[in-house]
Amino acid sequence: MSESTTVRPAARDGADDGAAAFRDATDRIAASIERVIDGKPEAVRAALIVLLAEGHLLIEDVPGVGKTMLARALAASIAADVRRVQFTPDLLPSDVTGVSVFDPVVREFEFKAGAVFANIVIADEINRSSPKTQSALLEAMEERQVTVDGATHGLPDPFLVVATQNPLEMEGTYALPEAQRDRFMMRISMGYPDARAEALMLRQRDAANPLDELRPVVTTDQVRALIAWARSVHVAPAVEDYAVALAQATRSHPELRLGASPRATLQLVRAAKVNAALEGRGYVLPDDVVALLGPVMSHRLIPSRSATQSRRAADAVPAILERIASSVPVPVAG
Repeated sequence: MSESTTVRPAARDGADDGAAAFRDATDRIAASIERVIDGKPEAVRAALIVLLAEGHLLIEDVPGVGKTMLARALAASIAADVRRVQFTPDLLPSDVTGVSVFDPVVREFEFKAGAVFANIVIADEINRSSPKTQSALLEAMEERQVTVDGATHGLPDPFLVVATQNPLEMEGTYALPEAQRDRFMMRISMGYPDARAEALMLRQRDAANPLDELRPVVTTDQVRALIAWARSVHVAPAVEDYAVALAQATRSHPELRLGASPRATLQLVRAAKVNAALEGRGYVLPDDVVALLGPVMSHRLIPSRSATQSRRAADAVPAILERIASSVPVPVAG
C-alpha cells in the first residue's frame, strides 16, 4: 500500500517533535515491561496499544505462562493507582464496584469504593467468578463510571482493565457473557516462551523477582498526553470505510452466527491509530487495520455450527477473518 494522498494528511505544526516524544515515552514503557516479559514483543505491543487507545485487554492462556505478570509489569511501569482483584466463585459484585454503608454517627450512607476505582485494574482469572460478578464490570468498562444505589461515581482517568482468563475447557471456569467480551478491545494469548527465554527466566528469577525492581517510567499525566496524541492521528474517509466494510462482512458471513458490533469497528480504528503512532506516522494505513483485525475481532465473533464441524472453534474464527480480509477491497490512491 503506497503512502498516497488518499491516506496521508498534511503535516501538523510540531508533528515531528510530538511524534519523537511519543516514540520515546512508548519505547520506555515497552522496555520496562520487557525487563520482566522476555521474548514476547507482540504481547507487550498489544498491551501498549490497548492502554493508549483507551480500551481494555483480555489475556487468555493456560496457567503459568505470564498472563498476570504482563498485567503487573504494565501497571508497575506507570505511576498510577493499581488494584488487583482475584476473581473467585464467591466474589460479590459489591467487592468490585463498592457498597453504601450506613454511618451511625452522621446517620447517612457512605459509599465505600470497590476495587474498580483505580487507574489500572488487574482482574485475575476473571472467568473463575460467576457471570453475575463478571457483569459488575460492564458499566465501568464502557462508561467509565459506577452506579450504586442510584448514585453515579466517576472512575479515574486513565482507566484500564487488564483481565486474565484460563481456557474454558479448564475445570471451574465460566464463559464470559457476550456483552463482557465485546467490551474488551483486544484478546491476546501469551504462548509458551522459547527455550532461550525460558532458560533466561530460570537464571534471572533464581534469586529475585525482576518485577520488584520495576519503577514507573511515565506519569499518569504523560499517559493522558500520549492518549491525546494517538487520538489526533489522521484517518482518511477511505480507511474508515474500509474498517466498516470489514465489520459488515462479519455480520453477513454464512459461517458466523454473531458478527462484529459497531463498538468493535470503533475500537478497531482507535487501535489502528495507536499502531500508526507507534510506527512514527500521523496517519492510518489499511495495513494498520488489517494487522489488528484478529486481536480486536476474534473474541467477539461466534462461528456457526457448520464452521466448527471440520475444525475447532478457536481455529475457525481466525480462518474466517483471514478470508474476509482477503475478500474486502483495500482502498488505493485515487
